[in-house]
Amino acid sequence: MAAPLNLILTVPPSQLRRAQPLGLPLAHMAYRLGEGSQLLRSEIPLHLRGGLMVLSDTGFSGQGDPEQLCRQIIRECAARGFDGILCDFDLPPLPSLSRLTALLCETAIRRGWRCYVPLSYASAAPRARLLVPSALSGGSLELRLRELAEQYGPHRLALAVDRMAEDFFLPAPTGCGVPLSRDELSRRLQQMKPAVFFSRDLCAHYFTYMSRENGAHFVLFDTADSIRMKFRLAQAAGLSDAVLAYPQVDDLLPQLL
Repeated sequence: MAAPLNLILTVPPSQLRRAQPLGLPLAHMAYRLGEGSQLLRSEIPLHLRGGLMVLSDTGFSGQGDPEQLCRQIIRECAARGFDGILCDFDLPPLPSLSRLTALLCETAIRRGWRCYVPLSYASAAPRARLLVPSALSGGSLELRLRELAEQYGPHRLALAVDRMAEDFFLPAPTGCGVPLSRDELSRRLQQMKPAVFFSRDLCAHYFTYMSRENGAHFVLFDTADSIRMKFRLAQAAGLSDAVLAYPQVDDLLPQLL
């Protein structure tokens, strides 16, 4: 029987008090890369200790000294007693970001800390744990997890749970839909009362409807049940970690835990 997943919650400072009583490891969404090789930090409690640093690249131009940034990040982690770094990077592996990622992860791992990076940074940080998005609009999540486990080894992978709620115009050649808020999804379910189905390949619920303005739609969304199924697929593939964003799943956590 596969061991239970180690669940890690990424949490912004404004929701820290609500997340702490859950007793899960917390990754603090309070840091981002600034211009001029500066590490920028949101206001967080002075007494905050432990957990992981979430490092965002939002607004980063790709300019800066990777060595200088690395030193700042490691100092902050040591001062706060963090035992890991989660690189929440949306930018492609620019040379400066690839170099920073390589330096950070090697330094962190030498100190016994964990380091998580997007799949696109796998070659830059060959000893880091790779974040595998749980949300798919096509293909099979089970097959993808198994293929990645064979390629990198399951010990290097962590499931990055992204709570899916998107409305796709059909056909959807780009595979991208319109994101729906919880309220928007709830209103559509209440107003339309559609027949809801479950896709085993995508590991998500879905329904379809017709619009007079633009025709056929396909709505794909997650519930606690679908996320639990994703956990089981990750366990079966040999993964040990799953990362969840507290603001996305706070209402589902009583069922998930």
